[in-house]
Amino acid sequence: MPIRISSSVAKVMVSLVLAGGLFTACRKKEVADTGTNPPSGNGTPKSDEDSLKYLMYNIMQVSYADGGRNTSFDLPTYYWYQQVPKTDPFSSSFAKAEDLLTSLISYPVDAAKNKIDRYSFLDRTGTLSNKLINGIVGQTQADVKGDFGLQATYTRSGQLIVLYTDKNSPAGQQGIQRGWEITAVNGDSNISYDNGGANTKKVEAALFSSNQVTLAFKAPGGANMGTYSLSASSYNINPVLFDTVYTVNSKKVGYFVFYTYASPFASNGAPTTTKLELDRVFNKFSDAGIRDLIVDLRYNGGGSVSTAQYLDNAIAPAATKDKKMYNYIYNDKLSANLSASGLPAGINFAGGGNLQLNNVFFIVSDNTASASELTLNNLKPYMNVKLVGAKTYGKPVGFISFNIAAHDATGTRKYLADLYAINFETRNANNEGGYFSGIDVDHPALDYVDVPWGAATDDNLKGIFAYISSNGTFPAPTPGARMAAPDNNRVALPGALRLNSFKDMVDYQLGKQLQK
Repeated sequence: MPIRISSSVAKVMVSLVLAGGLFTACRKKEVADTGTNPPSGNGTPKSDEDSLKYLMYNIMQVSYADGGRNTSFDLPTYYWYQQVPKTDPFSSSFAKAEDLLTSLISYPVDAAKNKIDRYSFLDRTGTLSNKLINGIVGQTQADVKGDFGLQATYTRSGQLIVLYTDKNSPAGQQGIQRGWEITAVNGDSNISYDNGGANTKKVEAALFSSNQVTLAFKAPGGANMGTYSLSASSYNINPVLFDTVYTVNSKKVGYFVFYTYASPFASNGAPTTTKLELDRVFNKFSDAGIRDLIVDLRYNGGGSVSTAQYLDNAIAPAATKDKKMYNYIYNDKLSANLSASGLPAGINFAGGGNLQLNNVFFIVSDNTASASELTLNNLKPYMNVKLVGAKTYGKPVGFISFNIAAHDATGTRKYLADLYAINFETRNANNEGGYFSGIDVDHPALDYVDVPWGAATDDNLKGIFAYISSNGTFPAPTPGARMAAPDNNRVALPGALRLNSFKDMVDYQLGKQLQK
């Protein structure tokens, strides 16, 4: 029987969001806290912050049993726990749990002494789990109102351009389109890029942290598109930004843009908008009889592993049924206790979809991460997979995220934070993985951010269409290397404006296994 987790842990998730459902604390064997919080050396209760530090450290470095309180088990969950020295979580060096976590994840290094863990974090609001599990922006205590559903970036010449809008969001509902230039924010036209200075901070605050904003736009080519007032709102995420079927030299080609991996099923078991949209798109492709598929993940930072599994099962050939989709690699102690913990050694295909594909193309970039990378890596042993765009982010590892809470003497539970600390690595059926520096593309292409979704002038699509037309050859680079001298008015400036998204691979199904 798996080792039980009690009151301090309400769910387990993985940054590679492992599929399916909430990892809730086992209530059959509730373990009462000995006091309001972990005691200090003289037996007096400590603060909630110290409770968070204590439980976080134990879950990562000692044992997850009983939510990190039962230290009689030797079952640390952190993937690189062996490289972390014994640490006093109550040390005055760590004013906050984030300070402790920063210290812990600074120790793991690779053979060249480069820091490995640039991923682990704490979420004190629960906002991320609501997005990934239920597919909802907003409606949490920390984020009641939601957001605008608009993502923008600066170009290399300093212009502020819309990358995309969620169809269900306030921006999407008002018809704001990819490629529009934002010329003024709240009446202020002094918004050109200033390398993280006052302008950039002002724009980030207005777009990502405010409840209301007024934006002026013009379309590519200079036409004035008017001024739009947006109010932050809660909405059901629609991860499909665009979809269509092309005919390329008489061949049917399906294409869709997918920007985030919210789970196909909510915590109550109901299908989310993600599932409904994916089913709609793949039914459309099946009815059209496509033989090539293009999945555009250029802005997809990942999310729920269950979505990666859902996509792979829809894309893979039917012959993959019951074959290995991917393998988990845990730390040595979890690996030696898979039977006791209930953790799986890997995941098999449930059964391929009804598409009969010759090729599957993924459009990727340095924003393509985690569960997105998992999706394409899983298919490589079974299909002709080609990557177009730019090298991916590089995150072959995922989380079993723990929901950490303190209990007072009456047993009242107080939520503290969700811990996302790396717990596993994944490799495909051919044992391919380890892409910490990203996955290289088969054909480089530029992301011209003023090109509408699906336009034949998209540099990525042009390369793919050429490959399909020539039966397997990408076009050679243009003499003079167009890639080396892009139009700075049309190409994003990397890192200029933070993408308002996460880079995650979280597996909720692992939580279910741990509580059986």
